[in-house]
Amino acid sequence: MRQVTAAVMEKGGRILLARRKNGALAGKWEFPGGKLEPGETPEACLRRELMEEFGVEAEIGAFVCSSKFEYKHLPIELLVYRARHLAGEFKLTDHSAIEWVKPGDLSSYDLSAADIPVVELLLGGK
Repeated sequence: MRQVTAAVMEKGGRILLARRKNGALAGKWEFPGGKLEPGETPEACLRRELMEEFGVEAEIGAFVCSSKFEYKHLPIELLVYRARHLAGEFKLTDHSAIEWVKPGDLSSYDLSAADIPVVELLLGGK
């Protein structure tokens, strides 16, 4: 099972979602993050991925939850952390769009399957 990190980044009462541009989940919305490399902590991975994918520096905060899902192409364990944007303007490289979404609107997006339990937790449904 591949470990993948994801950030719940909040700004002004809204949460960042990103729409995947390529790959098996192209077009799906997700909490941004990426694959954990050998020897890397989840927090370091998330900082690196946010810099690589968006060109932003972030402070990684508290662990939110873990979500496991078996996609046809790869079983994953999503490790979700709170994150705070520190510096840099968001640039899109691996994603076709980003949106700052009101928490109550998160479930109206076409989310990647592993991200759905995270939204339910954030909305108090679990």
